[in-house]
Amino acid sequence: MKIAVFGATGTVGRLVVEQALEQGHEVTAFTRNAAGIAQRHERLRIVEGDVFDTHAAERAVAGQDAVIVALGDGRKGLVRFAGTKAVVEAMQRTGVKRLICQSSLGVGDSRGNLNFLWKYLLFGMLLRKAYNDHVKQEELVLASDLDWTIVRPSAFTDGPRTGSFRRGFPADAKGLTLKISRADIADFLLEQLTDTTYVHQAPGISH
Repeated sequence: MKIAVFGATGTVGRLVVEQALEQGHEVTAFTRNAAGIAQRHERLRIVEGDVFDTHAAERAVAGQDAVIVALGDGRKGLVRFAGTKAVVEAMQRTGVKRLICQSSLGVGDSRGNLNFLWKYLLFGMLLRKAYNDHVKQEELVLASDLDWTIVRPSAFTDGPRTGSFRRGFPADAKGLTLKISRADIADFLLEQLTDTTYVHQAPGISH
């Protein structure tokens, strides 16, 4: 499958690219700085540009079967919404329909999955801008006419890929550690390429 990855140099996006190539996909990695991608592969194409630029995003999106957005936030709560907006517009212009977008557990109806620390101190105060950026990002995706899946991971860890995490749990789910490895997040994002279970849904994932 041909896939474009936005946020390809981030801590999750880097693993998405790596695992996608392992699985035999053709990958277009979009990045502001091509030098940030050290990996070279016959099935890897690197497109350099600003993710806020719809025309730049089009160069990566055109001809793809699916798009994975795993944008981080290096610009104080602006990147995820504005970048995803450019990607969605690029997909609409080029006719690419399948979008898999990484958000965060705690957004929307998954807020009930959070504990006091995450709900009121981290997302409520310290990470409020990042949280609001995810909220706006999700609203944008929900309003689109794309075949979207929004993935809501809990806090990232550097653990190995396990495949044993919980997924698609209800907002009142108990016993969550509120942690998941970046490798497992990348694995689940790629799983959505061929699994239609969560089309037009926003599953949470966590150990």
